[in-house]
Amino acid sequence: MADVQLREQLCGFAKSLFDRGLTGGNTGNISVRTSDGGLLVSPTGTSFGTLDPADLSHFDKNGVQVSGLKPTKEMPLHSAFYETRSTAGAVVHLHSTHSVAYSLLPHHDPDNFLPPLTAYSIMKLGKVKLLPFYVPGDAAMGDAIRGLAGKRTAVMLANHGPVVAGKDLESAVYAVEELEETSKLALLMRGQSINSLTSSQITQVVSAFNVEWD
Repeated sequence: MADVQLREQLCGFAKSLFDRGLTGGNTGNISVRTSDGGLLVSPTGTSFGTLDPADLSHFDKNGVQVSGLKPTKEMPLHSAFYETRSTAGAVVHLHSTHSVAYSLLPHHDPDNFLPPLTAYSIMKLGKVKLLPFYVPGDAAMGDAIRGLAGKRTAVMLANHGPVVAGKDLESAVYAVEELEETSKLALLMRGQSINSLTSSQITQVVSAFNVEWD
Protein backbone atom coordinates (compact mmCIF):
# COMPACT_ATOMS: atom_id res chain seq x y z
CA MET A 1 0.00 0.00 0.00
CA ALA A 2 1.29 3.47 -0.89
CA ASP A 3 2.43 5.72 1.94
CA VAL A 4 -0.39 8.22 1.36
CA GLN A 5 -3.04 5.49 1.49
CA LEU A 6 -1.51 3.93 4.60
CA ARG A 7 -1.52 7.30 6.39
CA GLU A 8 -5.17 7.82 5.51
CA GLN A 9 -6.09 4.29 6.59
CA LEU A 10 -4.39 4.71 9.97
CA CYS A 11 -6.21 7.99 10.62
CA GLY A 12 -9.49 6.51 9.43
CA PHE A 13 -9.30 3.57 11.82
CA ALA A 14 -8.26 5.87 14.66
CA LYS A 15 -11.24 8.16 14.08
CA SER A 16 -13.59 5.18 13.98
CA LEU A 17 -12.30 4.02 17.37
CA PHE A 18 -12.64 7.53 18.79
CA ASP A 19 -16.12 8.12 17.38
CA ARG A 20 -17.36 4.91 19.01
CA GLY A 21 -15.94 5.84 22.41
CA LEU A 22 -13.22 3.20 22.49
CA THR A 23 -10.63 5.76 23.52
CA GLY A 24 -11.32 9.35 24.50
CA GLY A 25 -9.67 12.75 24.63
CA ASN A 26 -6.06 12.52 23.52
CA THR A 27 -5.56 8.97 24.81
CA GLY A 28 -4.38 5.93 22.88
CA ASN A 29 -1.81 5.47 20.15
CA ILE A 30 -1.51 3.51 16.94
CA SER A 31 1.27 2.52 14.53
CA VAL A 32 1.76 0.61 11.29
CA ARG A 33 4.66 -0.85 9.31
CA THR A 34 5.40 0.83 6.00
CA SER A 35 6.29 -1.12 2.86
CA ASP A 36 9.99 -0.28 3.30
CA GLY A 37 10.15 -1.54 6.89
CA GLY A 38 9.66 1.81 8.58
CA LEU A 39 6.85 2.94 10.89
CA LEU A 40 4.05 5.49 10.92
CA VAL A 41 3.04 6.41 14.48
CA SER A 42 0.42 8.69 16.01
CA PRO A 43 2.07 11.76 17.56
CA THR A 44 2.11 12.48 21.29
CA GLY A 45 -0.76 14.48 22.74
CA THR A 46 -3.03 14.02 19.73
CA SER A 47 -6.61 12.78 19.58
CA PHE A 48 -7.66 9.75 17.57
CA GLY A 49 -10.58 11.86 16.43
CA THR A 50 -8.50 14.49 14.66
CA LEU A 51 -5.28 12.84 13.47
CA ASP A 52 -3.77 14.52 10.41
CA PRO A 53 -2.10 12.08 7.96
CA ALA A 54 0.65 14.63 7.27
CA ASP A 55 1.55 14.94 10.97
CA LEU A 56 2.18 11.26 11.68
CA SER A 57 5.60 10.46 13.09
CA HIS A 58 7.55 8.65 10.36
CA PHE A 59 10.48 6.37 11.20
CA ASP A 60 12.77 4.66 8.71
CA LYS A 61 13.65 0.96 8.88
CA ASN A 62 16.55 1.76 11.24
CA GLY A 63 14.26 3.43 13.77
CA VAL A 64 15.34 6.97 12.96
CA GLN A 65 12.57 9.57 12.78
CA VAL A 66 12.60 11.22 9.37
CA SER A 67 9.47 13.40 9.46
CA GLY A 68 6.32 14.32 11.34
CA LEU A 69 5.60 15.39 14.88
CA LYS A 70 7.07 13.94 18.08
CA PRO A 71 5.78 10.36 18.52
CA THR A 72 3.71 8.99 21.36
CA LYS A 73 5.52 8.48 24.66
CA GLU A 74 4.37 4.86 24.47
CA MET A 75 6.83 4.01 21.69
CA PRO A 76 8.39 1.29 23.91
CA LEU A 77 5.13 -0.68 23.67
CA HIS A 78 5.09 -0.51 19.90
CA SER A 79 8.79 -1.19 19.44
CA ALA A 80 8.67 -4.24 21.70
CA PHE A 81 5.93 -5.90 19.66
CA TYR A 82 7.64 -5.19 16.34
CA GLU A 83 10.95 -6.49 17.68
CA THR A 84 9.57 -9.74 19.07
CA ARG A 85 6.81 -10.65 16.59
CA SER A 86 7.92 -10.87 12.97
CA THR A 87 4.28 -10.97 11.87
CA ALA A 88 3.40 -7.67 13.55
CA GLY A 89 2.32 -5.11 10.97
CA ALA A 90 0.39 -2.77 13.25
CA VAL A 91 -0.05 -2.05 16.96
CA VAL A 92 -2.99 -0.37 18.72
CA HIS A 93 -3.12 0.84 22.33
CA LEU A 94 -6.40 2.11 23.78
CA HIS A 95 -7.79 3.32 27.09
CA SER A 96 -11.05 1.45 26.50
CA THR A 97 -13.44 1.62 29.45
CA HIS A 98 -14.59 -1.97 29.93
CA SER A 99 -11.19 -3.59 29.54
CA VAL A 100 -9.66 -1.14 32.01
CA ALA A 101 -12.54 -1.69 34.43
CA TYR A 102 -12.12 -5.45 34.18
CA SER A 103 -8.38 -5.13 34.90
CA LEU A 104 -9.22 -3.46 38.24
CA LEU A 105 -10.99 -6.52 39.57
CA PRO A 106 -9.08 -9.11 41.64
CA HIS A 107 -8.49 -12.79 40.95
CA HIS A 108 -7.37 -12.65 37.33
CA ASP A 109 -5.14 -15.27 35.79
CA PRO A 110 -2.25 -13.04 34.63
CA ASP A 111 -1.40 -15.47 31.83
CA ASN A 112 -4.96 -15.53 30.50
CA PHE A 113 -6.73 -12.26 31.32
CA LEU A 114 -9.99 -12.88 29.44
CA PRO A 115 -12.48 -15.58 30.41
CA PRO A 116 -13.42 -18.02 27.60
CA LEU A 117 -16.88 -16.60 26.90
CA THR A 118 -16.93 -16.70 23.09
CA ALA A 119 -14.94 -18.29 20.30
CA TYR A 120 -14.05 -14.92 18.82
CA SER A 121 -11.84 -13.63 21.63
CA ILE A 122 -9.84 -16.85 21.35
CA MET A 123 -9.68 -16.65 17.54
CA LYS A 124 -8.63 -13.00 17.37
CA LEU A 125 -6.47 -12.67 20.48
CA GLY A 126 -5.25 -16.01 21.78
CA LYS A 127 -4.30 -15.67 25.45
CA VAL A 128 -4.05 -12.08 26.68
CA LYS A 129 -1.26 -11.45 29.19
CA LEU A 130 -2.14 -9.17 32.11
CA LEU A 131 0.82 -6.95 32.97
CA PRO A 132 1.10 -4.96 36.21
CA PHE A 133 0.73 -1.21 36.45
CA TYR A 134 3.50 0.97 35.06
CA VAL A 135 3.74 4.74 34.92
CA PRO A 136 2.68 5.79 31.38
CA GLY A 137 5.68 6.04 29.10
CA ASP A 138 7.86 3.83 31.29
CA ALA A 139 10.27 1.86 29.09
CA ALA A 140 9.80 -1.07 31.48
CA MET A 141 6.49 -1.79 29.73
CA GLY A 142 8.40 -2.53 26.56
CA ASP A 143 10.80 -4.74 28.51
CA ALA A 144 7.83 -6.69 29.92
CA ILE A 145 6.51 -7.32 26.41
CA ARG A 146 9.95 -8.39 25.20
CA GLY A 147 10.05 -10.79 28.12
CA LEU A 148 7.13 -12.64 26.52
CA ALA A 149 9.44 -13.53 23.62
CA GLY A 150 6.76 -12.96 21.00
CA LYS A 151 4.32 -15.46 22.52
CA ARG A 152 1.42 -13.02 22.85
CA THR A 153 -0.37 -10.80 20.32
CA ALA A 154 -2.10 -8.84 23.07
CA VAL A 155 -1.41 -7.61 26.58
CA MET A 156 -3.55 -5.78 29.09
CA LEU A 157 -1.82 -3.08 31.11
CA ALA A 158 -3.48 -3.07 34.53
CA ASN A 159 -5.20 0.24 35.40
CA HIS A 160 -4.25 1.53 31.94
CA GLY A 161 -5.43 -0.22 28.77
CA PRO A 162 -4.94 -2.94 26.14
CA VAL A 163 -2.13 -3.17 23.58
CA VAL A 164 -2.70 -5.42 20.57
CA ALA A 165 -0.53 -6.33 17.58
CA GLY A 166 -1.90 -7.60 14.28
CA LYS A 167 -0.63 -8.49 10.83
CA ASP A 168 -2.08 -5.20 9.54
CA LEU A 169 -4.16 -2.26 10.76
CA GLU A 170 -7.47 -3.96 10.15
CA SER A 171 -6.48 -7.08 12.11
CA ALA A 172 -5.08 -5.10 15.04
CA VAL A 173 -8.14 -2.84 15.27
CA TYR A 174 -10.62 -5.71 15.07
CA ALA A 175 -8.70 -7.65 17.70
CA VAL A 176 -8.56 -4.78 20.20
CA GLU A 177 -12.29 -4.25 19.68
CA GLU A 178 -12.85 -7.92 20.51
CA LEU A 179 -10.80 -7.53 23.68
CA GLU A 180 -13.00 -4.63 24.76
CA GLU A 181 -16.23 -6.47 23.93
CA THR A 182 -15.18 -9.60 25.82
CA SER A 183 -14.25 -7.49 28.84
CA LYS A 184 -17.69 -5.87 28.64
CA LEU A 185 -19.34 -9.30 28.56
CA ALA A 186 -17.26 -10.42 31.53
CA LEU A 187 -18.37 -7.41 33.56
CA LEU A 188 -22.02 -7.86 32.58
CA MET A 189 -21.96 -11.52 33.62
CA ARG A 190 -19.83 -11.16 36.74
CA GLY A 191 -21.41 -12.97 39.67
CA GLN A 192 -23.82 -14.89 37.45
CA SER A 193 -23.85 -18.62 36.80
CA ILE A 194 -22.68 -18.77 33.19
CA ASN A 195 -21.77 -21.38 30.62
CA SER A 196 -18.19 -20.54 29.64
CA LEU A 197 -16.54 -22.50 26.87
CA THR A 198 -15.25 -25.84 28.09
CA SER A 199 -11.64 -26.96 27.71
CA SER A 200 -12.76 -29.24 24.88
CA GLN A 201 -14.52 -26.41 23.08
CA ILE A 202 -11.50 -24.14 23.47
CA THR A 203 -9.30 -26.86 22.00
CA GLN A 204 -11.66 -27.17 19.04
CA VAL A 205 -11.48 -23.42 18.34
CA VAL A 206 -7.70 -23.34 18.74
CA SER A 207 -7.33 -26.24 16.32
CA ALA A 208 -9.86 -25.02 13.76
CA PHE A 209 -8.33 -21.54 13.51
CA ASN A 210 -4.67 -22.35 14.19
CA VAL A 211 -4.57 -20.10 17.26
CA GLU A 212 -1.38 -19.57 19.26
CA TRP A 213 -2.39 -21.02 22.63
CA ASP A 214 0.38 -21.98 25.02
